[in-house]
Amino acid sequence: MSDPLARIPYVDGILTAAQVAETAASIAAMQEPSGAIPWTVGEHVDIWNHVEAAMALLVGGEVEAAERAYAWVPTMQREDGSWPMKIVAGEVDDPRGEVNMSAYFAVGIWHHWLVRRDIGFVRRHWPSVRAGLDWVVSQQVAFGGINWTPTESFSLLTGCSSIYHSLRAGVALADLLDDPQPEWEIAGGRLGHAVREHADMFEDKANYSMDWYYPVLGGAVRGDAAYALLETRWDDFVVPGLGIHCVDTNPWVTGAETCELAMALDAIGDHRRALRLVSDMQHLRGEDGKYWTGWVYGDDVNWPHEHTTYTAAAVILAIDALGETHGHSTAGSGIMRGTSLAPHFAELMLECECTVGDPVG
Repeated sequence: MSDPLARIPYVDGILTAAQVAETAASIAAMQEPSGAIPWTVGEHVDIWNHVEAAMALLVGGEVEAAERAYAWVPTMQREDGSWPMKIVAGEVDDPRGEVNMSAYFAVGIWHHWLVRRDIGFVRRHWPSVRAGLDWVVSQQVAFGGINWTPTESFSLLTGCSSIYHSLRAGVALADLLDDPQPEWEIAGGRLGHAVREHADMFEDKANYSMDWYYPVLGGAVRGDAAYALLETRWDDFVVPGLGIHCVDTNPWVTGAETCELAMALDAIGDHRRALRLVSDMQHLRGEDGKYWTGWVYGDDVNWPHEHTTYTAAAVILAIDALGETHGHSTAGSGIMRGTSLAPHFAELMLECECTVGDPVG
């Protein structure tokens, strides 16, 4: 009989395959009968974190739960291709269409392809991915950013950095299915340029650590520029031995952000610091492989007092990424590194396309 843990990633000295499987099972235990995965029991669902959790379920060996999660996503998509911002117990709680959430399905479906190589699964979900990305691209504005929602006329750097990643996944899927989407490539080129060269034109959220590292995690910033960017605020956000701040104003470290920064570091080859971060945040591991959201040091208390699926998912995906060189990984371990995605869109840029103030089109 085959070993059920044989394909589950691990990193020696941080988490074993059995511990990763236990954490994946903790996510599955919070999944709703519909397939939806809320932030925690009784909380809302958003498509971005739901997809991230589905990816982690797949990595952790919970294949049936992952595929139920993916099957649920199109059921909540609207005719224009967008998804509502918040869903509670199957009902729309916040109807606004959010661009980052509506783009991320592409990453999940590409990740599933890498791990399972199921072309039927990809074809089944491609219409939903395509409609979502078409809607997202339609929200792009003159400087290259993408408005957060159709009713709020500002762009978020974190979300747009993630959309850059989603567009590369979408183009990879389009190439796989021989259904070219050149408009996504053009939009991705303009968006990447905006993230790299016009960060000051996004809404000011500089007190959030995500705005600091997401341009690297999403792939728009790489190489020496990525190292330089991460050095700018390392001491503001990183708390040795504990993890990283969610915001720079509070003595509060959070597990999901810590693991995302680790994946950003892994993406640029800084494995030493990535390993240290994932090791440091293991104090948030609770019973049955669950993870607390964060820790307020000084007060020495977990806050909020909840275990969250998105934190557990970030841990699993970070272990998979680091496992490629430090243990064992899945075929999807490079999803944040971008090694399997469509090429970066920079070479598709024309000088005139990113001139600030030029009309979209």
